[in-house]
Amino acid sequence: MRRLPALLMMLPLLTACVQVNVHGDPSPYLGERTVRVATYNASLYADQAGGLIEALEGDSAQARKIAAVLQQVRPDLVLLNEFDYDPAHRAADLFQRRYLEVDQSGGGAALHYPYRYLAPVNTGVPSGLDLDNNGQAAGEGRMRGNDAWGYGLHPGQYGMLVLSRYPLDEHQARSFQLLRWAAMPGALRPLQPGTGKPFHSDAVWKQLRLSSKSHWDVPVRTPSGTLHFLVSHPTPPVFDGPEDRNGKRNHDEIRLWSEYLSAADKPWLCDDRGRCGGLPAGARFVIAGDLNNDPVDGDGLHQAMLGLLEHPRMLRHAAPQSDGGAETTLAYASQGIQRQGPPAQVTGDFGPGAGAMRLDYVLPSIGLRVSASGVFWPLRGSAEAAIADGSDHHLVWVDLAPE
Repeated sequence: MRRLPALLMMLPLLTACVQVNVHGDPSPYLGERTVRVATYNASLYADQAGGLIEALEGDSAQARKIAAVLQQVRPDLVLLNEFDYDPAHRAADLFQRRYLEVDQSGGGAALHYPYRYLAPVNTGVPSGLDLDNNGQAAGEGRMRGNDAWGYGLHPGQYGMLVLSRYPLDEHQARSFQLLRWAAMPGALRPLQPGTGKPFHSDAVWKQLRLSSKSHWDVPVRTPSGTLHFLVSHPTPPVFDGPEDRNGKRNHDEIRLWSEYLSAADKPWLCDDRGRCGGLPAGARFVIAGDLNNDPVDGDGLHQAMLGLLEHPRMLRHAAPQSDGGAETTLAYASQGIQRQGPPAQVTGDFGPGAGAMRLDYVLPSIGLRVSASGVFWPLRGSAEAAIADGSDHHLVWVDLAPE
């Protein structure tokens, strides 16, 4: 077994000291100063443009389950990954009005978010370039998706949606959708195995965007001051070839947050409105999203994930856990699929080929205190399990207060 960083070895011991309060409103003993922050890969996407809108206009059993989970956990601030983007925000309107604001009988009451943030993403947006190096640009089906700036069958597929009880400072929000991968110092440029030659031509490499969807810094005006919500959804480190272009992109998409948090002048780190540099020292933040990288298991390059977890500005705290995740991990172990990481920390079940992994994160900064946390993954056979299978990922939540 490979040697694990000290942080990961300590997590099972630390978790025993964390109060877990899954149901109802955020922990009452901290009052209104507590903010419950969550991330949830909701898998609310369609392969055709407008498909999610059509599904939500009907009666989507999947959307009702996703809404029921949100109604039970009741986060104050939540990122939904894999929620198709449309320019008119029709899908977001429908999900709010017809699902979140209607009691889904999952154990929680109707839920209203007065504030939200969503913006264009790279998935499905044609690049006009041969990004998969198959000799042609675009094509049909998966070939078309492979040559989009981020894999997708139509613009906005697998988008992101931020919902909040608290006001969002959209004027100060930053998006890094257009940032070029080659601009990052030390970028892991994909190379042809054997020859060591670049997988992409220089002309293509100079145009490639780093973010497969986007990276957003959304300032949230909480009762305890501004909290920067740093959200993203890096590409899965699979579905490529021996050049590992997706694995390297996933690594650098995660590393972008470490760069954003680190001191030093960064003239290359410019957002879509031309503002350059990282997050100011002393600013409080939470990183959230399906980062598609388990710290120790799976196909990803783990160095960037471990580097982010151990970044000097990151709060050391116990990782959220669930009984259902532990149950699923142990079931896979009996089938010969072993994990190196703690079984209770997994956040999704990805079938017999991959097993259960920890891919979804809510990572607070120093200057904050974790009072409770969890993964909404009930035990099989429990009443709550009936609403927990709307996605192959499970909602991760953390209760935060100032130090």
